[in-house]
Amino acid sequence: MVSSGATVETPLTPLEFQRRARSLYADREAVIDGSLRLTYGEFFARCDRWSAALQRLGVRKGDRVAYVAPNTHAQLESFYAVPQIGAVLVPINFRLTPDEIAYIIGHSGAKVVCAHADYLEAVDGVRADCPGVEHVVALEGAREGWLDYEALLGAEEPVFEAAEVDESDLLTINYTSGTTSRPKGVMITHRNAWANVVGTLVHWPMGCGTRYLWTLPMFHANGWTFTWVVTAVGGAHVCLRAVDPALAFRLMREESVTHMCAAPTVLIMLANAPADARGEVRRGVDVMTAGAPPAAATIQRLEGEFGWELIHVYGLTETAPFITVCEPRPEHRDLSADERATVKARQGVELITSGELRVVDDDGDEVPRDAQTLGEIVVRGNVVTAGYYNDPEATAQAMRGGWFHSGDAAVVHPDGYVEIRDRFKDVIISGGENVSSVEVEGVMMRHPAVCEIAVVGVPDERWGETPHAFVVLNDGASATAGELTDYARDNMAHFKAPRRFSFVDQLPKTATGKIQKYVLRQGRTAIGRQ
Repeated sequence: MVSSGATVETPLTPLEFQRRARSLYADREAVIDGSLRLTYGEFFARCDRWSAALQRLGVRKGDRVAYVAPNTHAQLESFYAVPQIGAVLVPINFRLTPDEIAYIIGHSGAKVVCAHADYLEAVDGVRADCPGVEHVVALEGAREGWLDYEALLGAEEPVFEAAEVDESDLLTINYTSGTTSRPKGVMITHRNAWANVVGTLVHWPMGCGTRYLWTLPMFHANGWTFTWVVTAVGGAHVCLRAVDPALAFRLMREESVTHMCAAPTVLIMLANAPADARGEVRRGVDVMTAGAPPAAATIQRLEGEFGWELIHVYGLTETAPFITVCEPRPEHRDLSADERATVKARQGVELITSGELRVVDDDGDEVPRDAQTLGEIVVRGNVVTAGYYNDPEATAQAMRGGWFHSGDAAVVHPDGYVEIRDRFKDVIISGGENVSSVEVEGVMMRHPAVCEIAVVGVPDERWGETPHAFVVLNDGASATAGELTDYARDNMAHFKAPRRFSFVDQLPKTATGKIQKYVLRQGRTAIGRQ
């Protein structure tokens, strides 16, 4: 019989990881940011002072506090100082245009905006468009019209009024890239983030000896929740303000880095860094990658040449963000390096804490596990967003039928591993056959001259659509369209092989590093060298 006495439960919130770290890891190194080094005791004292300063500025529970900053200690402090007073953090992608930044500030209703020195001018240029903002705070480089973060923080004692937080309360609002429309504000609750942190640690264990390099932007889905993951185990946050390969490799050596996260575009950048920039590569680094399907060739190179161990996960900002992990299994050890890399490029299986994932057809029925039949990934569970902020129509569309609809087209292998073949909008239909641009790109990435590639469908009078490839070559490499055509036809079904190749210096990308294929489709006749 269940007792009717008072509950002793506590809410599921990342603030619990902070509480535990205060108790257990106060004297352990927490943050390295250039010459600045902080223990967890020092780090949390700064967070407490900033919480007190925010309350003095009038921030109350439910108010939004926006940040425009790279991976600095001040940005990391926001993930603790803001939620522990019950306010809602809005981490803004600093690579966005001033107009986009202004839209997010206004749409979120931010009361306070904090910005790094590099972005003060951008915010100043749009302040007139953000009448709801009461205070602007310069995290570094304060100038006229801006409050000084360090001065405000230094004037406070580490004493503030802690908020009563419910696990269903909003923790952050994370805005999507908005490649074809205005960004949407993804509402992440305390429970969403807690579940992602725990699931991540189940599948990618860490400990208090972890030293994590911030190659991933903290603004990107809350740094995939590693802003809290690393703290939960008492690891050290090694800040990297911009992805400079030479600096990244140096920090790996000097700070004895053990873990990092990176989108495939960053992995490609590191893999292709010149030898003098790499120096002696630190081996044994554990790397998590997500954001786009990584090419098996990239995985094989980093594991074979650098001695790193890659794990591939999949998710969306709307799922806090992880919903699958390419879980390593004993039988994978018996595969060849090529075969193992191919498996690792798949999205994999549900995380223990992420909830239920299905791949369904147009009628909502699960597709067979035949590695052939395309369906849409739909999910439900504790990591799924509470919805889009102030956008009930978009929320209803995404959550129809009680499931979050990802828009990702995938197949399911006989072992239950999910493999994304494309975004549905990017599937190429040529002569009635579905062509996965991701599959074609994966094959072409094995060509030694290819650094990056994007494949899109272009109109064709006979076939309806045919694949067109935009290629970035490795430095010093050369290849002709004819050579790549021959390679494609030798390694895939002919109807899948690109009919045309354009050589470009770079591919258009969103501010989070995803390739903007719609730009290639719209401007294909003007882009690149045929």
